[in-house]
Amino acid sequence: MRLCAFVANTMKKEFYSNGKLLITGEYLVLDGAKAFALPTKFGQNLIVEEGDNQEIKWTSHDLDGSIWFEDAFLFTEISKNNTLDKTESTRNTLLKILHEAYLLNPDFIINQSRGYIVTTQLTFPRNWGLGTSSTLINNIAQWLQIDAFVLLKNSFGGSGYDIACAQNDGPILYYLKNGKPIVEKINFDPAFSENLHFVYLDKKQSSKAAIASYYNNKNKDLVKTIAGNDKITSAVLNAKTLQDFALAIEKHEAEMNTILKMQTAKESLFPDFNGAIKSLGAWGGDFVLVISKKNPTAYFKEKGYETILSYKDMIL
Repeated sequence: MRLCAFVANTMKKEFYSNGKLLITGEYLVLDGAKAFALPTKFGQNLIVEEGDNQEIKWTSHDLDGSIWFEDAFLFTEISKNNTLDKTESTRNTLLKILHEAYLLNPDFIINQSRGYIVTTQLTFPRNWGLGTSSTLINNIAQWLQIDAFVLLKNSFGGSGYDIACAQNDGPILYYLKNGKPIVEKINFDPAFSENLHFVYLDKKQSSKAAIASYYNNKNKDLVKTIAGNDKITSAVLNAKTLQDFALAIEKHEAEMNTILKMQTAKESLFPDFNGAIKSLGAWGGDFVLVISKKNPTAYFKEKGYETILSYKDMIL
């Protein structure tokens, strides 16, 4: 179904999307497992203003205001996407997203005789891995009034849980049913939230590479594996005590360790830590969830990890 004509408006338009953290169901969510995810207080803004020359002048700012990407895209480039340069550069990646957006709603170019000035602003450091791409895709989808899940599928790929986080302001249960995204808003406000912290490992992990590794190693008996994941996810969500929550988290790590043939974050980095630690998203990078009776800040700073956020500082 073709969207109604996209009418240019000279007024400034601003869009915002939340970042994401995947607590359970990493990798398995691609095959229909139920995943527990938390939108973060951090995200990304996108501002659109009228431009000229039938092009999009694009500027992306990091948290500190510095420009990390700046370029211009001619309307003809976006509609054809026929660049000879096939590298996975930031420019080519953004061009692909804009091209796929154009295919979903060509009117934003066809009915705009001038151009656009687009500015993005992250509210978290770009290297944190909280969803620079997913918040961008959701913001573009809001701007062009298209389905963000379809835009993700046609450009980046992935399960879509990060898009669901971008669109929601509270905890969610996310899964794919017959390939379609299902988002359930859930209550998760544990009495032990002060015992939960997020520690940044400062190791960027490629989601594409991690997913490829998962597909190479995943258990053949997916039905049983997914059922086990869903049972653990339910235990995580229904935990009444810190001990119950930690036990469920540790069981999840053990199950994923078996599937991925990788050491857990605790085994490889923090074997002497008195508490539970869980990788979030692609194993080996970005943030981990730390569950501890005592404030773990001193322990991790002594290990050289300076970015430690409390639950209330990270989660909406």
